[in-house]
Amino acid sequence: MRFFLVLCILALGIYSCDSSKSAMKGDTLTSGTSDTIRIANDSLEYEILIIEPGFDAWLITQPPRSYYETSYLENRNYFYVLEYNNRVRNLSFSRTLYPQEIEYRSNIDYGHEVNYLLYNYFQYFEQKYRQRLR
Repeated sequence: MRFFLVLCILALGIYSCDSSKSAMKGDTLTSGTSDTIRIANDSLEYEILIIEPGFDAWLITQPPRSYYETSYLENRNYFYVLEYNNRVRNLSFSRTLYPQEIEYRSNIDYGHEVNYLLYNYFQYFEQKYRQRLR
């Protein structure tokens, strides 16, 4: 296994595990009314799972994927993940908000789609839970 990314972000509650599927170029994107978004790419052997009530509806209000350069998203995500993982390891932060570390390596090209969704998840996370990760 060359590359593996598992991102499972759990929030205060999961409403449903059922979701509808739609295929995207090289990736499998699953999303639906359950606010669960899954992106997987078997050739790169990664998976990103965002399970967050309200995220799906919030995402459609954000700038389109073409708004951001991939390099911008990668740089922002690198620092967001560093701070997020620091809070996971720091026991003074809530286990509900910071349940597990996110494995994100700057030397791996996850592609624009994964970086876009991860970046927007952090934006959503900061707004919804009034957390400042920057």
